[in-house]
Amino acid sequence: MTTRRTKTVVPYSPAQMYDLVADIEKYPVFLPWCLGLRVVERDLENGEGILLADMIVAYKVFRERFRSKVFLDPRAHTIDAHYTHGPFERLQTRWHFSEIEGGGTQIDFFIDFAFRNAVLQTTARMVFEKAFARMTEAFIARADDLYRVEQTAVTQD
Repeated sequence: MTTRRTKTVVPYSPAQMYDLVADIEKYPVFLPWCLGLRVVERDLENGEGILLADMIVAYKVFRERFRSKVFLDPRAHTIDAHYTHGPFERLQTRWHFSEIEGGGTQIDFFIDFAFRNAVLQTTARMVFEKAFARMTEAFIARADDLYRVEQTAVTQD
């Protein structure tokens, strides 16, 4: 079992960060080891609801496909994903974005996973901290790419 909970502060709004993370089809553009992502079902009304998505990830000699059910709640600024099929025994993530005093957002992120395959689980444990940091940096860099220009344009007016 591998579990991690982090809190990160960024200078962007909760809505901006929520939109970035909820746009799962863009993950292959910026997320390390994500080779592909396909939404196979959508049950959304006004952006709220459930997506069923397949993701292909690769790390060195490992290449795996898995399916998750993604629960989107834009009003609460939460995104929950629950694993449904693939190499994991269990995989759950939760994102929550809350506004902080003075502007910006606190990102609360939780992940809990275990692979069925002992070799994959051992490998995951050995590289988890480094991989987790790199993925966190990728989301923040994506926010910088998307929103820093927008904020600069707003301040120049």
